[in-house]
This record gives sequence, structure tokens and C-alpha cells, in this order.
Amino acid sequence: MTILFRYLLREYGKMFTMCFSGLMTIYLVIDFFEKVRRFLRYDADWLDILTYFFLKTPAISYQIAPLAILMATLLTFGMLTRSHEITAMRSCGISLRWIITPFIFFATGITLVLLLFSSAVIPLAAGKSEEIRTTRIEKKSPASAVILKQPWTRVGPDSLMQVTSVSVGGEFLGGVRLFQFGPNFQLADMTEADEARYADSTWTLYQGRRRQFFPDGTVATTVFDRQAIVMTLIPDDFTTWLAGDSELMTFHDIRAYSRRRPQQGAQAARLQTDYYSRIAFPFVTVIMVLVGIALSLRRSGARGGGMAIGIGLALAVGFCYWTTHSITIALGRGGALTPLIAGWMANVLFLSFGLYLIFKVRY
Repeated sequence: MTILFRYLLREYGKMFTMCFSGLMTIYLVIDFFEKVRRFLRYDADWLDILTYFFLKTPAISYQIAPLAILMATLLTFGMLTRSHEITAMRSCGISLRWIITPFIFFATGITLVLLLFSSAVIPLAAGKSEEIRTTRIEKKSPASAVILKQPWTRVGPDSLMQVTSVSVGGEFLGGVRLFQFGPNFQLADMTEADEARYADSTWTLYQGRRRQFFPDGTVATTVFDRQAIVMTLIPDDFTTWLAGDSELMTFHDIRAYSRRRPQQGAQAARLQTDYYSRIAFPFVTVIMVLVGIALSLRRSGARGGGMAIGIGLALAVGFCYWTTHSITIALGRGGALTPLIAGWMANVLFLSFGLYLIFKVRY
């Protein structure tokens, strides 16, 4: 690692720290004053409030890091060109590709950190922060059961299940209805039960009745007190995905859930789109470096530019990226785009934009 490489890396790191700290402070201050008044109505302890906001910082960092990278790139290159350091390096035969290497190196490190946050840290921290908010700040007693936002789920190639409520741990289900379909999607079997319990890796229905529908139109009804059923879903599946909290699932949880039960329909589109989006988003930091360098060189040449212009450009580009990313994710969740394309489309578009600007720079 050469002296010049370390110098550029150090200057870029200092600028990123300043931009990141500023954005984080603004975000936390706004979020704090928005929520603290409501929290104080519950006579909440200050330690619980501070713990809640501390657990929110990984998600906030994940959102603002790409904007901080872009802003730091524009400001750092602005200062280097204003002091003629870029001109000096290029006049000594140092290529632009080598000059941007420390910036790419730094952004790659941030990408790895964001991948770690997205895969495990943010879901775990978000779940804990919500627990602190509801039980320790708002003084609500822990719920014994929750009403599912998405009560329908596919449990087999020809089977559907409807669940009214689920316990917090997921071991008890209330208002269970199982539907088995035959050829041409004709209802062949329907089982209803007051509840289902999970024990010893087996689901058991209690206080239910089973109706079998035959081709001749007759129906056979059987009443039972308890009946074991075969189902690949486990309690964790009901407390995360079916409750509408897919964002609280780690990458390991998503992959394990998908292996246990292949997804189809709207549930599959949402789960897979969120999964690919959470993988793709951290890589936008590297893309923002390319876009920032290209915009800085095309805007300032060898003279540099003002800090206000750099911050304004960063906000404009960041807004365009967030808008594009949000639209593609919405299209992916709705099934208009495949999940893989929806998750990566914004990155591909802005990477193409950045490379185009880089190639247009004379060097």
C-alpha cells in the first residue's frame, strides 16, 4: 500500500466520517423529537428510550451509508481538484483508474458491513427494539396471541390453510381450517379445528371435524378430539412470515423457510423481492463512488466546486436512486417484475449511468 494510496484513503475516510455523523445526527434528532413526546406520556424510563434508539441505529446506518458515501466522494474530489492535487497526480502519469482505487476499496468495506447488517444485525435489533417499545416503554403486557394479517398460506402443492390467530411463540394456532384440492382445483377434503398445537416436531389438531367431498356429491363428516397432521411449517414460520414481519427474518431464516416450503403467488413475490433487495442494496455504495467521481470531474474539472453544490448533487442523486429503487421493489412485490430483476434493477441502471459518465471523462 503506497503512501499516496494511504493518503487518499485517509482523506476519504475522514470526509465519510463527517458526512455519516452529520446525517446520522440529523436523522436521530428528528426521530427522537418525533417520538419522545409520545414515549414520555407513558412515563417511560430514559434508559429504555435510549436503548430503543440505540437498537434503531443499525437500520438508520444501513439507509444513510450510501448517501454518505456519495456525499463524501463529491466533497473529497472537490477538495482534491480545488487544490490541484488531481491535476498533479495525473500530470505525473497516475491514471484515473488508480486514483479511484482507494475510494472503491473503502466503499467495498462499507458494502461488507452493510451486508452483515442486512443479513442478521438489523432483523435482530429491530425485533428487540419493538419488544422494548411495546413492553417496557408503552407498558403493554406481552400478548398471548396475535391476529394474523395474512391468514392464508399454502402448505402443500394442493393444500391451503387458514389460521385466525397465533400465539407469540407460534406453538398454538387458533381457528384452523385445512383445504385439500383434487384435480381441476375441486375441493376434496376440508378439516376444521378450534386449535392446533406443536409438540415433539408434530402438529396436532384439537376439537375438530373433517368433511370429505366425493365425486357423486355426497359428503362424509367425521368429528375428532385430536388428530395429528403432517405439515412442514414450524412455529417460527407463523411468528414471522405469516404475521407480516418478513423484514424481521434473517437471511438464514428466509433460506430455511424457503427450503421447508417452496413459495408461490403473492407471498413468494414479496419474500423473494425483499430477499434480493436486501442483498443488492449494500452494493450501491460502490456504485455511488463511481457516480460521485464522474459527476465531480465533469462538474469541476481541475478547478473544484463549492461544498453546497456537492451536497446538493448528492441529495439529488440519492433521491433519484431511492425513487427508482422503491418503484422497482413495488413492481417486484406486485409480480410485474421478477424478484431478481426488481431487486437489482436500480443498481444496474445507476451503475450504467456511472460508467457512462466515467468513460466520458477525458483522462
